[in-house]
Amino acid sequence: MTSASLAVAANGCTLTGTSYGPVDGRPVLYLAGAATGREMSFGEDLLDARGVRLITMDRPGMGGSTPDPDRTVASTADDYRTFLAGVLGEESLPVPVVANSQGGLFGLAAAERGWASVLVLVSAADEVAHPAVRALLPASARMLPDLVAQHPMRARELLGSFTADSLRAMILDGSDPSDRAVYSEPDFARRFTAALEQGFANEGAGYVVDTMAAMAAWPIDLSRISCPVTVLYGALDGTHSPDQGVTLASRIPGARRTLIPDAGGALLWTHPDVVLDATQPSTSAPDARDARAENTFPLR
Repeated sequence: MTSASLAVAANGCTLTGTSYGPVDGRPVLYLAGAATGREMSFGEDLLDARGVRLITMDRPGMGGSTPDPDRTVASTADDYRTFLAGVLGEESLPVPVVANSQGGLFGLAAAERGWASVLVLVSAADEVAHPAVRALLPASARMLPDLVAQHPMRARELLGSFTADSLRAMILDGSDPSDRAVYSEPDFARRFTAALEQGFANEGAGYVVDTMAAMAAWPIDLSRISCPVTVLYGALDGTHSPDQGVTLASRIPGARRTLIPDAGGALLWTHPDVVLDATQPSTSAPDARDARAENTFPLR
């Protein structure tokens, strides 16, 4: 079951989103990946049984949300909070947050700002500008973050040349065969295409803002995050993080990292039960005796 929701941000801009699952279910906010709008979700067949209401939002400039020429990582996190308060009521905060791929940056910002009760990072795009992460990248993967740092106008022009079709093709070309099978499944492909069309509203301006922020040094102090954080990667995922989240998890106090051996970058859709389980505080909180509890399974 789906139902459209609307809220108005403090600056007067309209924010649009959708909720999936029972309207009286436990709210979980889902932050979608690069250039994907409110049409994208996950685990819909599990939501009723688990009593979960999954809520999505178009980031400003995407889908039906008003463009914000001054949008930043912090303001985007604040927009998500405003949207939730408008849909659920202020008293419902904090809420669990699931952040996928490039949405991970905004999930971390939400956690730093204190309104995420639990943060689950799923196949999160890593901070490629961080020295320890950059050192692990192949030369080809350093080109875009270096362009963002050294020639931001050229970087914006390059990112502005992408379309929904070209980004989808790039994602498919760079994915593990197991992920391509997921992305190419007819029902998923239709939803993915619709979500990308929402993401590229306003000539892709929202995608450019998101990607410029993701490729730059992140304006977030990860050491300030105090909520339980679970970091999930698939062992077959070679695109989102050069060390599959080892460095990222080590930078977040108490983060728990789990590497799933039979999953790739499409982990969110192949293992939605694992993701939803992690939104429960009792399963997300690491053992207090081990600041970085880790369940790592061997690579194939």
